[in-house]
Amino acid sequence: MALNKSTVVDRIEVLERGQIQVRTATVVDEDGHELSRSFHRQVLNPGDDTTGQADRVVSVATATWTTDVVDAWDAFVASQAD
Repeated sequence: MALNKSTVVDRIEVLERGQIQVRTATVVDEDGHELSRSFHRQVLNPGDDTTGQADRVVSVATATWTTDVVDAWDAFVASQAD
């Protein structure tokens, strides 16, 4: 009987303004039979630092966060501060 704990990015979603929602699943299994699964979510805003993110998340950010998207996000954030 061996317990194994693993984490995997199982969902990546791009929202209207370019934010990226990342869901990470933590799975505990014993001899291949899943005992538990829990989730952690985080949101990355256009232009955020992606250091330490999974390669798939970095690839989505690179493809999504064009200069126009980042500029639009910055303008949106500035408009909310007024």
